[in-house]
Amino acid sequence: MYPVVKRILDFVCSLLGVILLSPLLLVLALLVKCGSPGPVLFRQKRVGKNKTYFEILKFRSMRADTPKDVPTHLLQNAESAITPVGRFLRKTSLDELPQLFNILAGQMSIVGPRPALWNQDDLIAERDRYGVNALTPGLTGWAQVNGRDELPIPVKAELDGYYAVHISFWLDVKIFFRTISNVLFGRGIVEGKH
Repeated sequence: MYPVVKRILDFVCSLLGVILLSPLLLVLALLVKCGSPGPVLFRQKRVGKNKTYFEILKFRSMRADTPKDVPTHLLQNAESAITPVGRFLRKTSLDELPQLFNILAGQMSIVGPRPALWNQDDLIAERDRYGVNALTPGLTGWAQVNGRDELPIPVKAELDGYYAVHISFWLDVKIFFRTISNVLFGRGIVEGKH
């Protein structure tokens, strides 16, 4: 029953988010466009529910010539690739706002495991062990609020597995509010290879 309710909540909340945040989305799009050459949106192939692929949307926060199929934490010199506007967007997680359109389309949920890159075979394989790849990926998730970029892949997959087993409305609410707290205090963000 909850999966149906969850999809309805995702649709309504993302639609309201797009409507209410449209002035902010427009301002951020203009800042990205004026801040550096290249497209406003960054599109990347990600793993969705049942290992289907979809194109995730973000505000572009890096130079247009940055390799797009490499996780940021594996880039040799990520700091030099991030644009000045991008630095602000990433620190505040505002670069993720275009994913409201992914949620509207049913490719993502507000809460769920963060979608892996199509070529992150190690993370995808670990998630298979816990049944995580059967879930709709989320804008935020249990692993996100428990370490985010600081977590090694086995731990991230295990936390996502915990979510897969305990998925509920109240866990989603808890994750949502912990996400707001983490964003406000900049917890768990690591840029570049570590």
